[in-house]
Amino acid sequence: MKKTLRFISLTPLAKIPMLILGLESSCDETAAALYEDGVVLSSVVRSQVDLHHRYGGVVPEIASRAHLEAIDEVTRQALAEADRSPANLTGLAVTQGPGLVGALLVALNFAKALSFALNQPLTGVNHVKAHALAPFMHHPSGEKITPPNFPLAVLVASGGHSHLYKMDDYLTFNLLGRTRDDAAGEAFDKTAKLLGLGYPGGLSIEHLAKEGDPKAYALPRPLLHTGLDFSFSGLKTQVRNIYQQENLTARPANDQALKNLAASFQAAVMETLVHKLKGAVKLIRAEGAVLAGGVAANETLRTAAGEMMAEISRPLYVPPLEWCVDNAAMIAHLGARQLAAGHSLLELSAEAYPRWPVT
Repeated sequence: MKKTLRFISLTPLAKIPMLILGLESSCDETAAALYEDGVVLSSVVRSQVDLHHRYGGVVPEIASRAHLEAIDEVTRQALAEADRSPANLTGLAVTQGPGLVGALLVALNFAKALSFALNQPLTGVNHVKAHALAPFMHHPSGEKITPPNFPLAVLVASGGHSHLYKMDDYLTFNLLGRTRDDAAGEAFDKTAKLLGLGYPGGLSIEHLAKEGDPKAYALPRPLLHTGLDFSFSGLKTQVRNIYQQENLTARPANDQALKNLAASFQAAVMETLVHKLKGAVKLIRAEGAVLAGGVAANETLRTAAGEMMAEISRPLYVPPLEWCVDNAAMIAHLGARQLAAGHSLLELSAEAYPRWPVT
């Protein structure tokens, strides 16, 4: 495992004349984005949902092949939408981990080739850390974001991660808690598959839960009062038991019992996430909190977390829905900060890290 380097500068991004190409292929989205002087100029995401839907989850081999077919096209599209050419680039950033190793290697090798051909620096970005910084990206048509006061409590919840961090500045993180088994998004996907809702599970369950009673089933809130770690495997098992005991397999897709079970499951996960985030805020005396990752697109979670932070008069930073999912804009954004701070450059021998802790 490569050593994690300390960053030595926090130069304001608005003062850095940089045009950064970001590339992302860690799971089932192929993405490219252009980021210039602190603003996202373009963000292109090619989803693979249709390819993986029939399997109820991401198939690594299929994902890798799809990335190979799409990476060049999405890069060209991102450049075209930003009205820039490769010759304009002053640096590149690519997801180096964590993720599916075969998928990661597609964007990583593509980025290394471009870096070599253009003679421009390339930096490797931690995908999870990039999610955490997504609320602080600027869009040309959006309002400027006021820089936060630190420290911040950060919850990154996605298909592969349920992590809590203390964020001391944009580039310095300390782990506070993590999942001991299934991540929140993974639990959603597996539960949706059990209920016959298909993939991706988060959207399916959220849609069904809107017409259900979240108190219909007394589901557990795992580890609710035990530290800041998460555990969703047992909750998923309890849903399976109810599903089998009540013979919900024979019920139609719009049956009220299924809606109630989906709502009860969603409530258990979201209440646990918000409770742990609140605990992290109190523990580190945070000036605010960040909610990011794919699960952060859930309306119930965004509302509950916002209400919790409002009660203690602290801001909650959440990215727009388009930047909750995997995207390359967040990769370019963090990459620009890393390059500005003197991050060591990737060489042609750089490896992908399927597991890469945030530090």
